[in-house]
Formats: sequence, C-alpha cells, structure tokens
Amino acid sequence: MKVDFYYGLGSRYSSLASTQAARLEQDTGCTLEWLPINSSALYRARGVSPFEGAPVSGQYEWSYRERDATRWADLYRVPFVEPRGRVRFDPELLALAATAAKRLGAVVPYTHVLYAAMFVDSVPEIGREECVRRAVSVGLSPDAFRRELESGVTSAEQSEILERALSAGVFGVPSFVVDGELFWGNDRLVLLRHRLSAHGREPTRNERPAP
Repeated sequence: MKVDFYYGLGSRYSSLASTQAARLEQDTGCTLEWLPINSSALYRARGVSPFEGAPVSGQYEWSYRERDATRWADLYRVPFVEPRGRVRFDPELLALAATAAKRLGAVVPYTHVLYAAMFVDSVPEIGREECVRRAVSVGLSPDAFRRELESGVTSAEQSEILERALSAGVFGVPSFVVDGELFWGNDRLVLLRHRLSAHGREPTRNERPAP
C-alpha cells in the first residue's frame, strides 16, 4: 500500500517521523512516497499559521516544543539538537533542494542528510552551497544537482506537490495520506501503523462476512 508522506525540512516533528519511516515500511509492507513541501507556503496558502503572533496554545510555545521533541528523540534513540537560534535557512530553498534530489532519485538519503544538517550538526547556515555539499555526500553529481535546483521544472514540481497536499487536506507537517485518509503529526504514527496493519491482516472470524 502506498502512503504519501508530506514533510517540511525545517520541521522537528517531520525529522523525527522520518527516522521511523524505514521501520514502518518494513513492519507493514507499505511504501512511502516522500513529498517535501515548504510548510510556510502551506500555511500561507491556507491563510493561517500557528507560528505567527502569540502561540495559539501551549503546544506551540517554543520552550515546550523543544522539550517535547527532545523526549521523542530519546524515545526513538536518535540525536536531536534544537536548531532555533542556531541555524539560518530558507524553507523554500530546502524544499526545492529536496525536490531536486527527488528528481535525481535520491530524495530519501538526501532528506536524511539535510535533517542531519539541521537537527544534529547544527551548521550555522544551510544555504545553496551547503545543499550542494550534502547532495555530493549521498553520491549525487554537484553539477546535475545544481541544474535541477535551478530548473524551472523542479520549481513547478514543488508547486505541484504543494497543490497535491492542499487537495488532500494537509494542514501541517508531517502528514501521511493513505487511501484518502489523513494522519497528521509524528505522534499519529502509532495510528497510521495500526491502520496499515489492520489493512494487511486477515479478518478474524467475527469480522468475516456471512456466507
């Protein structure tokens, strides 16, 4: 079964969810389609953002988000360094970079190294050259990557992914869509796993239709 995985490159919870992707595929037999988006553009398109102005609830307080992400990282046993105030980046550039890698057939490893730059290495700035350097680290040609990054086709594909997300009802990242059903948030992975496992298992006697 195919699952659309919409994620933002600056999103803590997208990064955390990405660390569970391979295990999810292995355990449930699903196939994730990695779909990078600029979550800021998503919020603009929807006309509302939980990150503008005063926090709309406690879960959007930055101090709470850092503690919560750190707890999830501890549960998953993965490294996490809060990037706020440490790393400068343009979310549109990172979405385009991941889309360029997707066009070159390397979106999964490239996404992981971009997340490492943001949430593990805490490089001071993830600009164009850092994006190229990370592409080279996963075996992509720097020239080919630069061409894709600057291509209007890549920009158009990024816009198409955003429109696809909006059409699917995506309102934040990470989001997973399976058979038109939306699961939002790293903490909904348990529900997604249950949905996928229930789909793939044999029905019990009580669930089988009468002959």
